[in-house]
Amino acid sequence: MTDPNAIQPSELDQLPDRDPEETAEWQASLDAVAKAAGPHRAAYLMRRTLERAEGAGIALPKLLETDYVNSIPTSAEPSLPGDEAMEQRITAWNRWNAAAMVTRGSKYGVGGHIATFASAAWLYETGFNHFFKGKEADGSGDQLYIQGHASPGIYARAFLDGRLNEEQLDNFRREAGGNGLPSYPHPRRLPWLWEFPTVSMGLGPLSAIYQARFNRYLANRGIKDTAGSHVWAFLGDGEMDEPESTAALALAAREELDNLTFVINCNLQRLDGPVRANFKIVQELEAQFRGAGWNVVKTLWGTAWDELFRLDTTGALVRRLRQVPDAQIQTYQTRDAAYIRQDFFGGDPALVEMAKLLSDDKILECFHLSRGGHEARKVFAAYKAAVEHKGAPTVILAQTVKGHTLGEGFASKNANHQMKKLSVDEFKNMRDLLELPIKDSDFVDGVVPYGHPGADSPEVRYLQERRAALGGPAPARRVHPVAPLPAPAEKAFASFDKGSGSQNVATTMAFVRLVKDLVRDKETGKRWVPIVPDEARTFGMESLFPSLGIYSPKGQTYEPVDRDQLMYYKEAKNGQILNEGITEAGSMADFIAASTSYATHGEAMIPFYIFYSMFGWQRTADQMWQLGDQLGRGFLVGATAGRTTLTGEGLQHADGHSPVIAATNPAALSYDPAFAYEVATIVKDGLRRMYGEAAPGEDQDVFYYLTVYNEPMPQPAKPSVDGVDEGIVKGLYRFNTAESAGITPPANAPRIQLLGSGTAIHWALKAQALLAEEWGVAADVWSATSWSELRRDALEADEALLRGEERVPFVRQALQGAEGPVLAVSDYMRQVPDQIAQWVEQDWSSLGADGFGLSDTREAARRHFGVDAESIVVAALAQLAKRGEVKATAVKEAREQYGL
Repeated sequence: MTDPNAIQPSELDQLPDRDPEETAEWQASLDAVAKAAGPHRAAYLMRRTLERAEGAGIALPKLLETDYVNSIPTSAEPSLPGDEAMEQRITAWNRWNAAAMVTRGSKYGVGGHIATFASAAWLYETGFNHFFKGKEADGSGDQLYIQGHASPGIYARAFLDGRLNEEQLDNFRREAGGNGLPSYPHPRRLPWLWEFPTVSMGLGPLSAIYQARFNRYLANRGIKDTAGSHVWAFLGDGEMDEPESTAALALAAREELDNLTFVINCNLQRLDGPVRANFKIVQELEAQFRGAGWNVVKTLWGTAWDELFRLDTTGALVRRLRQVPDAQIQTYQTRDAAYIRQDFFGGDPALVEMAKLLSDDKILECFHLSRGGHEARKVFAAYKAAVEHKGAPTVILAQTVKGHTLGEGFASKNANHQMKKLSVDEFKNMRDLLELPIKDSDFVDGVVPYGHPGADSPEVRYLQERRAALGGPAPARRVHPVAPLPAPAEKAFASFDKGSGSQNVATTMAFVRLVKDLVRDKETGKRWVPIVPDEARTFGMESLFPSLGIYSPKGQTYEPVDRDQLMYYKEAKNGQILNEGITEAGSMADFIAASTSYATHGEAMIPFYIFYSMFGWQRTADQMWQLGDQLGRGFLVGATAGRTTLTGEGLQHADGHSPVIAATNPAALSYDPAFAYEVATIVKDGLRRMYGEAAPGEDQDVFYYLTVYNEPMPQPAKPSVDGVDEGIVKGLYRFNTAESAGITPPANAPRIQLLGSGTAIHWALKAQALLAEEWGVAADVWSATSWSELRRDALEADEALLRGEERVPFVRQALQGAEGPVLAVSDYMRQVPDQIAQWVEQDWSSLGADGFGLSDTREAARRHFGVDAESIVVAALAQLAKRGEVKATAVKEAREQYGL
């Protein structure tokens, strides 16, 4: 009996039913189908109806998951252009040489991966022959993010193409001799071949999305026509577990990045075993990408399955394929036909009857070999559908067998990712399977030979003709000769030399003001790319909104709530600012794309990414390494820096260690400027080095990390003495002496050198006055703009000494003759200034904000960490007392006087 109080379905619908009778008829029809033909038939009709509605543009929720079959049926596949048999032979050579390279290297114990490329060979070969545009045609060509573990196959193809030789293949993973190949895609190690480092899993897909987005940004801003560039990201199904892999899917769909294709190699295996043992990774990924708004193309089964699908008149086969978990699919790969008949077909009468019509060989062909990702026709159809789809990015889910063609010892085995070599017998079996003309006698002393059909063979000519038609070799990285960018007008930098007078100015504000001036430069202003993760107002950048605009491919389709204000929120299709929302990872991906545009597109762009310093290196250090690997250039700006300058925010926001992490990155030039004129000097030199006329021996492929502070302080004028600019850039200069500071110390007063960086120099200056006025001590104050650059220079000097060259580290030169001990202080952990301790000839001690941050006022926090002016005084007296230059009792007296 129906509950009269129950809510009826119609009551849950916000829309009124204009024709309840018609609605009832539709529902009755569905009930009738379910009763007469079963629920599977009813579900089938519903799916087809929804698909028709979607195709007709009727606004309905999309299906998140479709049947476990190919999206493009065989009957709808386009014909494969070119010579399929020739491409088969080329792929066979590449498979062979990829496996030979890793196996030959195994005697050195350097490792390597064979099974990944074996599964993905056709995914790459089809692209190289028919889709991937090279750098020598018009435009910038395509951007290829190669799956890291597939690198041997890419090297094998470059060998066939004549771009690599046997010696280089034999030096796979052995680079120290200078003629080797890096284990994975690495622009810094092989800059003519690799564009993008991808083996830190998850960063490739994230970067690919933002690269596609940056391509549109360049076009919409009128800097370069990128319509001919397509971004291809080759990924593993296991890699999609990384949060970065799917972090920006919605962005790609929201901005309709149809210049982007993900190709996910679904071999159903990760490093240790199945990706989704009890589930189906393809279906999971399909739902995830469809839900995010992507076009999804599934390429699962090869042509051998066509006969089975024709026999499936009841849908039993399709239902069974949806039911079988991935781990069982892997098991079928290794079992005989009898097992498959029993386990796969045996549970459904319709499938039992179907199996009677299939030979054992047919069953084994389907379940052991025939996958969509292993057939050029299937892959071509998927790629063609992807590049022709408009209005959304496409993901291709291509099912393969990990270890395909490597023999029964590899295919679908859980351990195949760690298997580094094949035996001679396994190679001979592989040779026979691939029908390669390699003789038994070619295996000299058990060493597998490389195979090459000859530089003038039909295979090589075909390969090169196809690449020529597509715009030259791929993958390839090109740095086109580009004239250095002209230096901005000196006025923009010189305006900071005078100081701020009576006005207190934070160095964060000084940096923003500098950028505001630089983006107005007629020559280079348009090349600045401001990037901020939804904190522009925190950093005082809102004044840039109306003048530069916030980039949006849709422009501004609404009237902003603050339109009547001077600094209103302005979005524009040609907007210059990339305001990314709350995503430091996305902002870094933006930065990487912009910072390497000089190579990717032949257009030098000047990105600066400003962020809470605590949420930079700590949160996205892996991407900072990617940035260095990719030879990126630009300015990272850690704002609200330091452990004690951000009042009230506390532990999670109190950065006391980013310079430590930054110092570990060889490409990062890390600076902690104290004053506005230092910021200007560093930026000026960075523009010269990265974008202008670099000095001989200077590496242009670096990036700058500047820490800036939100604490308003008086900004002094630049000292008018020689060597200040050099000292700022190299990391250390004397800001003042006790005498030049207007302090008159007693005759023969003990003297100490106070080294401060960033905001700490203000405490050092106060301590300088207290030491003179209350303790009769003369202190000179030095600005240490970069502890890490001082250390880097000192390390280079040490290396020069080992080569027999005499060279004195800059820090030792700068401090030469400075009287007394050295006391260094910063708003970071002591490890930051201690980087240079071993090269300082004077007695050394340091103060820093070690430990966890805390919420309080700046003054209380500095007293807590022992870095305030009074603490510096006590530490200075302790240093001098050790040397017998002040009374030991002075230390105790100072502690008591200052309440320490």
